[in-house]
Amino acid sequence: MARRRGRERQIDYWPGFVDALSTLLMAIIFLLSVFVVAQFVLSQQVSSKDTALEQLNAQLAELTQFLALERSSKRSLQDELTSLQSSLAGVEAERDQLRGAASAGAGQAAEAGGRVQALGDELGQQKEISSRALAQVELLNQQIGALRRQIGALEEALEASESRGRESQARIADLGSRLNVALAQRVQELARYRSDFFGRLREILANRPEIRVVGDRFVFQSEVFFEGGSALVSASGIEQLGKLADALLELTREIPSDINWVLRVDGHTDKRPQRSALYPSNWELSSARAIEVVKYLVSRGVPPQRLVAAGFGEHQPLDPADSDEAYARNRRIELKLTER
Repeated sequence: MARRRGRERQIDYWPGFVDALSTLLMAIIFLLSVFVVAQFVLSQQVSSKDTALEQLNAQLAELTQFLALERSSKRSLQDELTSLQSSLAGVEAERDQLRGAASAGAGQAAEAGGRVQALGDELGQQKEISSRALAQVELLNQQIGALRRQIGALEEALEASESRGRESQARIADLGSRLNVALAQRVQELARYRSDFFGRLREILANRPEIRVVGDRFVFQSEVFFEGGSALVSASGIEQLGKLADALLELTREIPSDINWVLRVDGHTDKRPQRSALYPSNWELSSARAIEVVKYLVSRGVPPQRLVAAGFGEHQPLDPADSDEAYARNRRIELKLTER
């Protein structure tokens, strides 16, 4: 029995170190999840800009196709105009020949005159057609100029959209970098203050065997504060809670206001049932003990928004064995400094 009590007096720091690392990892994962959500929102904004960019590219392709059609039509009209000019030259040559033939004979003069008149009318019609073709060519030139201006405007809008996309990607990368740095700093600060707080408690409480560290929690046996089956703080418990309140007040003044921390007070019992009128079950007893500790700390000036009381009954034992020693280990008050 003496050897077993001696082993219990030894403080095992390794589980505390492992639990601290686990808590740190969970905090980092949570903050990284917030970062992933922020990146998802920014990616949605970039995706909407990419959609607008695709629409601009589609409109640019459509205008390019229309410009190609207009150029093809222009070439057709120009070919038709060339053909008309060639026909006009042939008609004029034929008219000159007829005029020369008219001087050869009077009989042929009348016929030639009629033919010349017909050719003149045809020439007028060809000139009118040529004039209309030139007007259409001019209109097509104006439309091509307008299309070129629209294409230029679309290219400028496309370049501006691409520039905004690159700026958004740069902002996302910068935000991610700053968020990672902030997360690392916040986790390091909270871990440092938790370590300082537990170190001060060890100095204040002088390494008593009924007070020990389990993982990232400071564990007090219930007998330190309460009589058996009671939630009223004993006289010796008030003395210990006073030392705890002083350490907590000193820590409150040191932790920066932007770190949203809380001290969670957990009540635990052994698995032997409670059937008193005041505490019908271990739930009520463990919760009442945690609340009494919190109320006392508030009465000593600890801000209530920095405290949380929780009762776990017998459902989270440190030792599952059915023995008086196991029951004594499981009856406890735990303190855990964490970020809210």
